[in-house]
Amino acid sequence: MKITVIAEKCTGCNLCVEACPFDAVKVVDKIASIDLDLCNYCGACVEACRLGAIVLEREPAAVPVTDFSQYKDLWIFAEQRAGGLARVSFELLGEGKKLAADLGESLCAFYIGPVSPPNVESLLNRGAEKVYVVADESLLNFQDDLYTDILAHLITRFKPAILLAGATYIGRSFIPRVAARLRTGLTADCTGLAIDPETKLLAQTRPTFGGNLLATILCERHRPQMATVRPRTFDEAKEGASPKNGQVIEVPVSGMKTSSKLRLLEKVPGAEEIDLTDAEVIVSGGRGLGKPEGFALVKKLADALGGVVGASRAAVDSGWISYAHQVGQTGKTVKPKVYFACGISGAIQHLAGMGTSDVIVAINKDPSAPIFRIANYGLVGDLYEVIPSLIKIFK
Repeated sequence: MKITVIAEKCTGCNLCVEACPFDAVKVVDKIASIDLDLCNYCGACVEACRLGAIVLEREPAAVPVTDFSQYKDLWIFAEQRAGGLARVSFELLGEGKKLAADLGESLCAFYIGPVSPPNVESLLNRGAEKVYVVADESLLNFQDDLYTDILAHLITRFKPAILLAGATYIGRSFIPRVAARLRTGLTADCTGLAIDPETKLLAQTRPTFGGNLLATILCERHRPQMATVRPRTFDEAKEGASPKNGQVIEVPVSGMKTSSKLRLLEKVPGAEEIDLTDAEVIVSGGRGLGKPEGFALVKKLADALGGVVGASRAAVDSGWISYAHQVGQTGKTVKPKVYFACGISGAIQHLAGMGTSDVIVAINKDPSAPIFRIANYGLVGDLYEVIPSLIKIFK
């Protein structure tokens, strides 16, 4: 895109300055001046200018890809944090292996981070046939612009047909930037993936309309087909699945951006550290608690079991507990060994987020609550009587 100020028309009225949400416009010597490092090309200044003194030239619409034959293989993003591979990387390998088989293509992983032969070996050992490696110690900490430039370079050079990444804070942050740069489609936060047997397109399923419907999306005219996948949706690839001729393709960082506009000053832990996706025991509370103080009792049960506290959307929307605890289609997808649903009726949106738990224990005073249909164990009664008894037993 290109944005230009026509000096002959500008009167320095300041309307564009007031309209810019990014503080990118200033009036210098009675003429508007735009800082291109701050400008987001949103067009707000163009609309505000009554004299037509600002012109925004947008790039033409994306041209559909016509030669699909040059795009091959299924890639997964091997996400690393603090030098170690995130669990979602193995989940993507597990599902990616099935999809690659249906597609008749190779399963590949791409790794961005510090030099780590164990990480690369782990990807091969979990089924990756090829691992593309961009390794440099400066890539230890995630930075949007660096990762975006590197992945866009890899895709342009090697042309994968499908690219999958975890819908984590990292994947959600830079994968959309890559899709925008390559001018292709992206389906975010998928809970289901399949290869259409006739068209060989990737069918990408995700919740929509606040989790009330599931939409299946196809990317027919652009490549690569890109999707981010909600963690804990699929099973991890098992170890020992290493292909006989696994390849490691090292891509030098030369030619790619290696310096960022951002500088990491310090890492500050959040005020509330909770990782529902990796928890083995989760005790969740819902609207049936009746009051926010009910979560104090839920936490006591979680502590007795060495678990963490979860919640339904109803409890979060009521302001009883923070969104970080929410389980369901619009929250986290979890797969613990044991899941306690306390005062949760079992709406389909919640079940979609925890239905694959190994063991589900439901506590509800309504014997006809839908949660009992999928629960391994059901306790019908007042949770304020049942939970204290359980705490006593478990302690």
